Amino acid sequence: MTTGPQTRMRGRAWRDWRGWPRRVVGVWRRSLQFRTVVITVVLSALAVVATGAYMAVSIGNDLFQSRLQQVLVESKNAAGAAQTIFDSSDSAGEASTISLLNSAKSAIIASSSSRLIALYATPGQTTGGTTVLSFASPELATSGVITPELRDQVAADSEGTQYWQSVELSNENGGTDPGIIVGSPLTIPGAGAFELYIGYNLAEAEQTLVFVQQTLWLGGLALVALIGLVAWLIVRLVVQPIRMAAETSEKLAAGHLEVRIPERGEDVISTLARSFNGMADSMQSQITQLAELSQVQQRFVSDVSHELRTPLTTIRLAGDVLYDQRESFPPATGRTAELLHTQTERFELLLADLLEISRFDAGSAHLDTEPTNLVRLAEDAIDQMQSLAEAAGSDLRLVAPGGYFEAEVDGRRIRRIVRNLLGNAIEHGEGRPIVVSVDSDEQAVALSVRDYGSGMTADDAERVFDRFWRADPSRKRTIGGTGLGLAISLEDATLHGGALEVWSRPGAGSCFRLTLPRVQTRSFASSPLPLEPDDAFGEAPAVAELRPPHHDGIRDERGSGA
Repeated sequence: MTTGPQTRMRGRAWRDWRGWPRRVVGVWRRSLQFRTVVITVVLSALAVVATGAYMAVSIGNDLFQSRLQQVLVESKNAAGAAQTIFDSSDSAGEASTISLLNSAKSAIIASSSSRLIALYATPGQTTGGTTVLSFASPELATSGVITPELRDQVAADSEGTQYWQSVELSNENGGTDPGIIVGSPLTIPGAGAFELYIGYNLAEAEQTLVFVQQTLWLGGLALVALIGLVAWLIVRLVVQPIRMAAETSEKLAAGHLEVRIPERGEDVISTLARSFNGMADSMQSQITQLAELSQVQQRFVSDVSHELRTPLTTIRLAGDVLYDQRESFPPATGRTAELLHTQTERFELLLADLLEISRFDAGSAHLDTEPTNLVRLAEDAIDQMQSLAEAAGSDLRLVAPGGYFEAEVDGRRIRRIVRNLLGNAIEHGEGRPIVVSVDSDEQAVALSVRDYGSGMTADDAERVFDRFWRADPSRKRTIGGTGLGLAISLEDATLHGGALEVWSRPGAGSCFRLTLPRVQTRSFASSPLPLEPDDAFGEAPAVAELRPPHHDGIRDERGSGA
């Protein structure tokens, strides 16, 4: 089933619409200007709504009260004019009474602005036999307009008090308009007590109120928009220097120490710019000084290392001669020749490591990569360290399940890392098995060295790659070493774009894991090997149950892909 372009466009629009909240939240978090403008507009809108609602209610109440007072005055005048007409006549009879009612009706219309009139005889009274016909305008004759409660109040009054009521009056469009009904008692000589009701349509007042409210709300919206615009302009003026300071600080952090913030004016922002530039000048001066000192230090270490090679070579040649003839010397002199030979070798290793560290510090170290199988490289390193492992009582074992083992690495540097890790494991393995694991996936290749020695605390594990650091300074070195092996290994791993990590627990041993990208120009998301081993708190059954040795002294378990 195929989908048309319109369907795809609707689906894309729907997905875009669903992503709006996420994008708005992202802008809210990133943009100070957006947050400030939104908060200002929202608070201004709340203030405008509250003020507008209060003004609308107040204007509506005042307008109603004003119209009510006008209506009551008109109604009182109209009722007074009608009562005057009734009091001035002493005629009797139905015909005369009807004539009086017509005259009173004309006077009521002349005295008020409404033509909505109703006159009803008060129920429950007896007259002198004269029958008076009540009348009402069609709008007031509708049931429910003049309520029984209002009629009861007017009928019970004997002092000429006015009573009013808000009602809904029918209009010409079939709808209703707001209105007021005002009731007053009247007395017709010879006919008895009557009730006069005058209705007033408030449609014009309502239209005026609606117009005022619309004006208020439109003005409020315009005011909120204007406040938002003003806030945006003001915040832009304030945020722009802050944004410039942030960009400048990022450039400084990236190493561009010469960038500065432009200084304009004498305000607070200019003061901030001057302070920031002064801080940048101080930082640049200190960093430049530290860089020069570092270069001097690196040059000194390199020069000293090179200069020491010549006398060391001479000492080494003389020491070798003495060492070869140690059997002919007295015991004390022979032992001295052995110590001289051993310490000269260690001194040579220390010089080589110092030179290598100086290359890393100077940034002159480079890689000579080629496709390399880490399993073969691990086997070579194990072969080289086998005699030391046997002397320490440790059994070296290789676990390689198979996979994409070749990677673009500098074999010399990776071999050095593996030797350093094996030497460290032999040194602290306490004669227990040492397992070297190699595995890989499509992105990375990993090698781990697991020992079951005394392990380290968390604080010691954080410092294990520091230069010349030892977890237990009082512990005697059985293999030797310069104290720079793990530091150089970490630099080699970083130079490859990889990672060298350590897991260790007291009493559970340690596990060092080297992870490298299979291709130098690519990165990796995770390591093919776990950092914390499955046997983190005890001997793993698999360690004791590995296959027989692949060759002398090395046990090997590999898959078909090795």
